Amino acid sequence: MSETHRFPTQFYWEDTDTAGIVYYANYLGFLERGRSDLVREASIDQATLLDNEGVMFPVRRCEINYLQQLHPDNQIEVRTRVQKIGGANMEMGLDIYRGDEHTVRSKVQLACVGRSGRPQRLAAHIRAALNEITIAS
Repeated sequence: MSETHRFPTQFYWEDTDTAGIVYYANYLGFLERGRSDLVREASIDQATLLDNEGVMFPVRRCEINYLQQLHPDNQIEVRTRVQKIGGANMEMGLDIYRGDEHTVRSKVQLACVGRSGRPQRLAAHIRAALNEITIAS
């Protein structure tokens, strides 16, 4: 599972702090957009999945390393790859690039839980869809 999903976007002035650089917490929103786009591209509708199967994927752990500062109007690309799919969890690597420059490195662990919040095995159709998107990317 080493193929990378690419999500181009940019930062805006509203994403910055008073020094005019992107505020550290705002990176998480852009990383989430990249992850959500990968899931959508895998034909997994998270709202429908919750409604029909009672399954959701909360973030259990997040590590982030800020390698370079970013500024408004920087064109970026969020690169997401599924690193590991477990029984009731998955790990993804998410990185932000400005052109060829690696600016942010992160790793996210997601849990698969039911409405009760208890761990639930990842359904075979979800596992297959994630495997397919990581191979086809």
